[in-house]
Amino acid sequence: MPVRVLNPTSEEAAAEQGVLAERLSTLEGATVGFISNGKEGTERFFASLHDLLCNQFSVAEVILRTKSNYSAPAEQTLIDEVRNWHAVVTGVGD
Repeated sequence: MPVRVLNPTSEEAAAEQGVLAERLSTLEGATVGFISNGKEGTERFFASLHDLLCNQFSVAEVILRTKSNYSAPAEQTLIDEVRNWHAVVTGVGD
């Protein structure tokens, strides 16, 4: 039986979100931030991703931050800090 994958987002919602950041040409020497929602499962995922980024892509620094409330938007101080990172990975775990 074939599996059909659907995109649950509307085209209107995507247009309202703004402009995407330019793609990095390389991760070498970059600062990558991880934002965890604090749920179980993100720690192990981010640990593996940290090793991969440093060992295979020569990332200079990985910064891990955890939101204070998994269901709320990130705090303004975290949003301000993100502006200093080259790339961000957010994670949801359970």
